[in-house]
Amino acid sequence: MRTRFQTIFLAFVLFLGLIVLRLSYWSVVKSEELKNAAQDQYLSQDIHLPKRGSIITADQYPLVLNQPVYALGVYTPSVQTSPKSLVESVMPLLDFSIDDPAIATDPAKLEPALSALKAEATTAMYSKLEKTGYSVLAKNITAPVKDTITQLGITGLSFDPSFIRAYPEASLSAHVTGFVGRDDLGNPRGYFGLEGYYDRELAGRDGIDKQEKDAGGNPLLIGQYQSLPGRDGKNLVLHLDRGAQFLVEQSLAEALTRYGASSGEVIVMDPSTGGILAMVTLPTYDPAKFHLFNSSLYKNPAVANTYEPGSTFKVLVMAAAFNENVIKASDQCDICDKPLPLDKYTIKTWNNEYRANATPVDIIVHSDNVGMVWTARKLGNEKLLSYIKAFGFGEKTGIDLQEEVSSSLRSRWGEVDYATASFGQGIAVTSIQMVSAVTAIANGGELLEPHVVSSVDDVVIPRKVIRRVLSPSATTEITNLMIKAVEDGEAKWAAPKNYTVAGKTGTAQIAVAGHYDAEKTIASFVGFAPARNPRFVMLVKLREPQTSQWGSETAAPLWFRIAQQLLLHYNIPPDK
Repeated sequence: MRTRFQTIFLAFVLFLGLIVLRLSYWSVVKSEELKNAAQDQYLSQDIHLPKRGSIITADQYPLVLNQPVYALGVYTPSVQTSPKSLVESVMPLLDFSIDDPAIATDPAKLEPALSALKAEATTAMYSKLEKTGYSVLAKNITAPVKDTITQLGITGLSFDPSFIRAYPEASLSAHVTGFVGRDDLGNPRGYFGLEGYYDRELAGRDGIDKQEKDAGGNPLLIGQYQSLPGRDGKNLVLHLDRGAQFLVEQSLAEALTRYGASSGEVIVMDPSTGGILAMVTLPTYDPAKFHLFNSSLYKNPAVANTYEPGSTFKVLVMAAAFNENVIKASDQCDICDKPLPLDKYTIKTWNNEYRANATPVDIIVHSDNVGMVWTARKLGNEKLLSYIKAFGFGEKTGIDLQEEVSSSLRSRWGEVDYATASFGQGIAVTSIQMVSAVTAIANGGELLEPHVVSSVDDVVIPRKVIRRVLSPSATTEITNLMIKAVEDGEAKWAAPKNYTVAGKTGTAQIAVAGHYDAEKTIASFVGFAPARNPRFVMLVKLREPQTSQWGSETAAPLWFRIAQQLLLHYNIPPDK
């Protein structure tokens, strides 16, 4: 009996000890976790979504703004009509769209798909009305539809406000603005262009209110209350001029048809600030319906694609030679009278015409490849490479668009590489790099960081000089040559008659499968106007023009047409 009593006593003590240990574990070790769990049961949390910032042009016109939409909710205990009556009243008022571009653009597939979608939505709505409590019946209802449903007088319905992005100018600046989609968690997120680059600034910050409530959902007067204030998104004000953007897009669209080009780009930059006054790339897409377009159109080719610049690159190499004082305007090329053998290659002119004793102006006006090799040799290989880097090639420009890329410069350079680089072959650049480099000529020698945005709310983005590349005297020398290239070049017939313009054409073959395709070219023209006091620098590119492969017959006339319109748009008086 004594042993049995001791055993029972020890078992009791052990059991009591286990209870004490367990209670200690929950009250000490797990205390904070249990406290938080209990708090979650009676502490409600309300999230207030911020308004996304607008994107506004320099002339204060909205390119992107918020359009209010609503989520249609229902609290079933308050509904006094039958589910059948509610569904039959609401469903005809809702808009339905198909996101799949293969279906949305095919009339034969679209109608059956819409019917199936409506049937699925109707079934889902009936299912939600069978439940007790609150449910969301439909999303993204516009204000007019909301007003119409409200007028039906159905009790138990509610409208929770939200927004979608609206684009008053449709696809006018799609590649610049980007669009707002949804991330993996279903939250709004900016993609591409300004929406992607400035997503944090545009998005703002959620506001959160936490408050203790009783079992009926009523606030406790002496309960805990926490508030984390939110912040609406900031507005972006652009350098972009809506009028300039419109006339550039109209001209480029017309040129694609006229010259049969597959795509085109135009960038207009302010040489004094680095601000982008206009940027258009075609074909484009509608950012409000981006899901209906091939995703290959989302990236802005002006900053996301590279190409060989061809003869437009010659003005940069010639400017470097002037800056180093290795050539003068009166110097004469002693190798320009015939093709130039180099290793196992032969450097020729574009038209197989050669000019003995050609001067720098002859080389630029007649776009002489042999003359550019002569110029590069005067400069020297190391200096040539250093200037290519100084002009910003091989690194990103820093433009405030999300998808910018930069092609790395080759790690090993041979004599042929230096020679071909002097006339813009064998080197890959982006359009924004090219126009930025020529801007350094237009503004007296400073390479600027390009910007689309001039201010974020009231905070002005300052002008940023990356480095000085050229002396003012060197820019004057090369500007004189570029003026002569316009006045005496192949496209002189199309140049504005009352303005002095500086520019250079370029025609680059497109590399396909490791070799150049003789039939496919990129025609381009880069320059600035007025030449002596530039108001803008502009690059025009046409890919695979069919009427003529030469930049002088396609890109140059387009450049001159746009320039004439811009000079009038900015009320710049004639200078000759």
